[in-house]
Amino acid sequence: MLTKGVSIESVSRILGHTDIKTTQIYAKILNEKVDKEFAAVKDQLNNMKTCYKLSSRI
Repeated sequence: MLTKGVSIESVSRILGHTDIKTTQIYAKILNEKVDKEFAAVKDQLNNMKTCYKLSSRI
């Protein structure tokens, strides 16, 4: 579920854990998820950079 974008808080609640630390013990954050998140941030920053360059030309 984590790799599909569901937050750890939601997973914790779905599993009935009263403490998120319990979920964190069992949750394995895959490199794929981390790579996707960094790529998304990089894309967003690149888009902002492009927009800034375009707006400064106007």
